[in-house]
Amino acid sequence: MSVEDAEPPGSTTGVLAPPAEARELDSARWNQAKAQHPLSASESAVAVAPPPESIVPQSRISARSRAFRRRFYPEATNAEWCDWTWQVRNRITDLEGIERVLRLSDAECNALARPDHLLPAAITPYYMSLLDPDDAAQPLRRTIIPNEAELVRSPGEEGDPLGEDNQSPVECLVHRYPDRVLFLVTKFCSAYCRFCTRSRMVGHRAGPPYDTAQWEQALAYVARTRQVRDVLVSGGDPLTLSDERLDWLLARLRAIEHVEIIRLGTKTPAVLPQRITPALIRVLRKYHPLWMSLHFTHPDELTPEATLACTRLADAGIPLGSQTVLLAGVNDDVETMKRLMQGLMKVRVRPYYLYQCDPIPGSAHFRTPVETGLEIIQGLRGHTTGYAVPTYVIDAPGGGGKIPLLPAYFAGRDGTDVLLRNYQGKLFRYPDTAACDA
Repeated sequence: MSVEDAEPPGSTTGVLAPPAEARELDSARWNQAKAQHPLSASESAVAVAPPPESIVPQSRISARSRAFRRRFYPEATNAEWCDWTWQVRNRITDLEGIERVLRLSDAECNALARPDHLLPAAITPYYMSLLDPDDAAQPLRRTIIPNEAELVRSPGEEGDPLGEDNQSPVECLVHRYPDRVLFLVTKFCSAYCRFCTRSRMVGHRAGPPYDTAQWEQALAYVARTRQVRDVLVSGGDPLTLSDERLDWLLARLRAIEHVEIIRLGTKTPAVLPQRITPALIRVLRKYHPLWMSLHFTHPDELTPEATLACTRLADAGIPLGSQTVLLAGVNDDVETMKRLMQGLMKVRVRPYYLYQCDPIPGSAHFRTPVETGLEIIQGLRGHTTGYAVPTYVIDAPGGGGKIPLLPAYFAGRDGTDVLLRNYQGKLFRYPDTAACDA
């Protein structure tokens, strides 16, 4: 192995099972640490996890990433490839850069050649390595490479379909639900999904980034609004902030007495898993209870690199949930969705929401009939682990919030009995005598 191919210290890529002797050594070290620092009586009911760095394997980049780097970035070392800031600095953002890697279709070329896109293109080299160079219909490629279908505006599409701007008491904050707020801390993402709900306000065309003064206004609003107990930090992608900026922001939020829960919304483990470093984990672990909403779209995103990123987060005690957008030609069939949800469970990410695609401008080619989502839920319920079945929701246009949709499991009544239809389509009776007594 050459020096440049050697595994960099603290690499955040690829998961390979450590050898048995390494697992035994980690176990022995952990048991020794417990013996040296026994739990006090007051702590005896608290489960304490070992530091994630000691139990998460450090291993080399996946074979696919390695081959891609050697072909398209031969001057880059493994250490650079595994550095998230290098990945961001080397994002591919124009027709020339994308054509260097992909054989583009006419629809892709036409889109990239036009300047009137609401949402710019940007792909990390890592995520580009997952794309099929020849197949424009590949699911991941459809989600990240512009297509001229985006330039067609259909009835009902709006730049702000969820009415967030009308529910923003101060800039960069949305207060829709009584006890929680959405704190938009950045307009930047490492990669831009073509179906992004906030395409109007991310990327270089969205204006200057949020500054500290705007953050301070949002923090002051949260501090004086005592019913707010839950803050979702999103953007853009908050994990594109530096460790120092993120540390400062989380410390300010945690200092507000009535803020009980902090959540981070990010697609970083899918598009930039190199960002989930041991240093970042040390920052995040200081601010529990901290939750994280991840965005995974297709099982092909569950790479060894993404697996390690999720492993580090889970081992840090951060509950992980996935929010998946239902997209035509990407994940709109039961088998694909089942593979995604089961794959997420394997990396300790709980499937949370399955979203109907929001009607942003140019999204008609992505949106499925609502019946497709109901069929997928019906194809999951009873056919796989209950934890692997997300809640199918429509985020109601105009600011109505998330509304869940379910297949017709309630089949009506027969006298005092409730008729229920199970996942096999069979009818069962439940004696609802309480309803009669009432």
